[in-house]
Amino acid sequence: MEHQQRSQPRLSPSSDTEDMVMLLAPRLAHFAGVARTEHVTRAAQEMDVPQSTLSRAMVRLEQDLGVDLFARIGRTVSLTPAGRTFLGSVERALAEIRRAADEVRADADPATGKVAFGFLHTMGSETVPGLIRAFRADHPRVRFSLVQNYGEAMIERLRAGELDLCLTSPVPDAPDLVARRLDEQKLRLVVPADHPLAARRRVRLAEAAEESFVTLEPGYGLRRITDDLCQEAGFKPRIAFEGEEAETLRGLVAAGLGVALLPPPAFPRPGVVELTVTAPRAAREIGVAWLDGHPDTPPVAAFKKFLLSRRGNLLP
Repeated sequence: MEHQQRSQPRLSPSSDTEDMVMLLAPRLAHFAGVARTEHVTRAAQEMDVPQSTLSRAMVRLEQDLGVDLFARIGRTVSLTPAGRTFLGSVERALAEIRRAADEVRADADPATGKVAFGFLHTMGSETVPGLIRAFRADHPRVRFSLVQNYGEAMIERLRAGELDLCLTSPVPDAPDLVARRLDEQKLRLVVPADHPLAARRRVRLAEAAEESFVTLEPGYGLRRITDDLCQEAGFKPRIAFEGEEAETLRGLVAAGLGVALLPPPAFPRPGVVELTVTAPRAAREIGVAWLDGHPDTPPVAAFKKFLLSRRGNLLP
């Protein structure tokens, strides 16, 4: 005989969805097993669960939902229309859980796992490809999810769990992060090829006090360093243009729209001259950062160890 509709469900229609999920989730695989075999004893044997435990779980599931999922004849069961509707969604949910479990296990695999790695735009053309090539000499099948962004945005993504590691500048100092200095990169004053300073090899930054500067937007580490160095040189830079990428700034300098403090380019850029800054000392520290207390998968641990081994020899 079929069960009668439950008069007192454990969860009302207005129950919180999260409460519903927490209550039902552990029983879904049991429900799918019984539905597949249409036999409680056989399902219990296949899932290595005591038959009495499985029977009680199905009764509780129906009580929690307030709906009959099975019609019972002895130990044989068949799905009601409501049960068939529920089964379709349960099977999709279980398949998604299996897919997610397979994905996270694959990402953590020591040989073929994945590293989510963030880095500054200026590291992308030469530094990072060289690092990954060297790392993969010993770890040829490790995969990378690469993110280029400015420093503050990468720190946000670290905290959100979207990145495992990031190369950034300045080296962050925050209680929830671990950061290690890896290298230092000198900055140059980039001027148009026809600029009066272009005939020089070296320059004091104060000599550019009257120039218009092209810089990265506020929030970028290099912008903060530029502002600080100009202040140390005794002036506040007059900003003509702000951008998001160093090579774009070089193009603006080549067009005669200002001067810029930039790290060395991967390849020489026509139309500009790059001058060594003798005072103040113009350089930026490059470091690697990760979330404190965040457990590393084997591939992340291996890449972190590799990066730390490149201290003082990070940049090409």
